Amino acid sequence: MPGGTLLGGSADPVREVMAEHRGLCERAVDPLEIAAGLEEAGLGPDTAARCRHADLFSLAEELYARVPRRPPAPRPVKRRSGGAAARAALTAAALAALPCAGVAALGPRWPVLLSAAVPLVLLPALTAPSPADPGPPCAGPVRPPDALGPGPAGAPAPRPLPGSRLRPAALGHGLGLAALLLLPSAVPGGDRPQAVALVLAAAVSAGAAERTARWYRQVGRGHLGTAGTLAEFRARMRPVLPVALALHLAVLGVLSFAALAVLAVVAPRPGPGHGGGPLHLAVERAGPAQWAAQGVLGLLLVLPVLLARCGRTAAAAAAASAGAAAVLGPLALGRSAPEAWLLGGGTVAVALLAYAGAVLGRAGSHR
Repeated sequence: MPGGTLLGGSADPVREVMAEHRGLCERAVDPLEIAAGLEEAGLGPDTAARCRHADLFSLAEELYARVPRRPPAPRPVKRRSGGAAARAALTAAALAALPCAGVAALGPRWPVLLSAAVPLVLLPALTAPSPADPGPPCAGPVRPPDALGPGPAGAPAPRPLPGSRLRPAALGHGLGLAALLLLPSAVPGGDRPQAVALVLAAAVSAGAAERTARWYRQVGRGHLGTAGTLAEFRARMRPVLPVALALHLAVLGVLSFAALAVLAVVAPRPGPGHGGGPLHLAVERAGPAQWAAQGVLGLLLVLPVLLARCGRTAAAAAAASAGAAAVLGPLALGRSAPEAWLLGGGTVAVALLAYAGAVLGRAGSHR
């Protein structure tokens, strides 16, 4: 573990930490950034105690006071405008919705599915912000958690940046997204027009998921620049994830209701007793099971995007693939689409919620 080389009998253990993480200390804009970097490097309360400090933030304050600042090399700052974020959201919505619309129009044919999956597979990579321009700037330079800068002779080499894992992780994320959106809508049986309408609404909500993830990271970067301690940062971020998920699910609910209303007008159900306007027919079109399954699908779409935008690209790929596999398993056993979402997808969504709540509130996910 990094930092495990500290000697219990050293005359000045703080100096050893300072030498090992000198690049981080020289470029930090406040003690909280040093504390976040030390936490990401694996140092904890034991290291702080060996350095005769109550906690990691107290150790970071001493490091910040002892190491002179060395600002990073100047480079042009490219600010991302609101228009760029809106274009990214619209791109995500189009890349997800158009393949699903093609499958709905041409039917469940394997060549159609394979060709339609290409935009979905590329979607995470095409909408990801570049490593050099990770989002709206906050106070001071924010550096990736693994980029600890050059250390002294004999210090361990810095680990590779998350961007080096972007391509394979984006591919896995895209494959999981394609399976989630395309294959269930292609399964025959049941009320297929309704299933297609709900999946199309979820595909359009991919743009909202992209925008929500960027907003979440922007809020995290803002709190990282203003919070006084790691505990304060975690406390500030604790309610942000539920708000982000609620915003995405609200957008998905509106889109799903609109899709059902259009379906009620375009393809009304046969038989008597279906009077009323489009809104009344849309309410009757789907029951509680369908709405609960749609909520599970929304969580399986937005949580991997949140993980990817906060630097957890490998976890995002694993989450999307696990969600798809968990849903396709019950479908292959003959379960209906709502049952497959609730049984398989719901289990993965609960586990993913717990994992995202644990890792997305860390300062290292927003540096």
